[in-house]
Amino acid sequence: MTAPQPPRVTPEEWPAIAFESLEWSSRHAERLAVDRFTSRPTRYEAAVPPFIAQRMLPLGSQVASLARAAETDLIRFDASLGSELSGFAPLLLRSEAAASSQIEHLTASARAILTAELGDTGKRNAAEIVGNTRAMQSALDLANELTTDSVQAMHRVLLEGTNHTPGQWRGEPVWIGTSARSPAGATFVAPAHERVPGLMEDLMVFARRDDLPVLTQIAVAHAQFETIHPFSDGNGRTGRALVQAMLRGKDLTRAVTVPVSAGLLTDVSGYHEALTSYRRGDLEPIVRQFAEASADAISNSNVLIGELRETAAAWANRAKPRPGSQLERVLSYAARQPVFTAGTLAAALAIAAPNVYPHLRKLAELGILKQKSEHKIGQVWRADDVLQALDRFAERAGRRA
Repeated sequence: MTAPQPPRVTPEEWPAIAFESLEWSSRHAERLAVDRFTSRPTRYEAAVPPFIAQRMLPLGSQVASLARAAETDLIRFDASLGSELSGFAPLLLRSEAAASSQIEHLTASARAILTAELGDTGKRNAAEIVGNTRAMQSALDLANELTTDSVQAMHRVLLEGTNHTPGQWRGEPVWIGTSARSPAGATFVAPAHERVPGLMEDLMVFARRDDLPVLTQIAVAHAQFETIHPFSDGNGRTGRALVQAMLRGKDLTRAVTVPVSAGLLTDVSGYHEALTSYRRGDLEPIVRQFAEASADAISNSNVLIGELRETAAAWANRAKPRPGSQLERVLSYAARQPVFTAGTLAAALAIAAPNVYPHLRKLAELGILKQKSEHKIGQVWRADDVLQALDRFAERAGRRA
């Protein structure tokens, strides 16, 4: 019997995915005694997504206008930070990684995440979010190389040190459903693993095109990626890292990470429903989700940036550093890296280690910094004003307006 082919489409339509019936074979080959008394189904329906490399994007005028307006807002936000960019960019990158992880139910405080960056991996969620931050940075570094190799590199960074075959296409079925035993009866079963390489090559050709409305292209590329589900784990986080790579590679953002995942986080059920609509052949919900998520992310980021500006001004008023002095540089570092050791501070600012301690003690006396001994990494300094602002950002992102 000939296997179903991905749907062929015309410029006027975007088809629903097709399906093929496959036989389920458990990795646990040995039958158990209980199997003699149960009748578990062995066949399941796996998705067969269309090839989209040369597709145009059918979109109603209202949603198309919404997406164009969101593109304009993203460009303006990126440009608005100006000389402050070096301070805000690392914090926005971490905020995006944390929000993307929270969509997958991985949560941790800003303090825990930044402490894990220093090497304290005792809190698993925080360690995984650090991996996501590195994957996001990898995505930005590879923004000009939208290829299957770059996607695999992002995934490799995300899941480094795990047993989930980092950076390799999956070799088994994956599905969304309540049973971990079998894909039979699952809500959605991703394409057979043999289809993944071809579908991913096709997707990345689509992602590299320069003749499409950009935010719409990014939303559709993301939905197609999540439909393919090319990896055994980490698909959601890798797919949202790809979004950041495309935002940067398509020049919607030139220097800053707009935490779009924080926008998606305000309506996770709507995001998942939009992915389902995409699989049924309706592009508009996922494009609308991305446009609205971009607006929410910009709004939330502006609140965060306003709070950080107020914090920096209050610190300067208390510490009264001379312009260009070491103390001013230490304050600037603490604002963008609010958990650090004396060693990491000295290395980052190229200051001899003994010379940083007078500044740290002064800032502690002023209540700007606090010191604490952390397991595995020793004495750690932290700026609670910044950490609390980051936690408030996360709280706003997870709350429906």
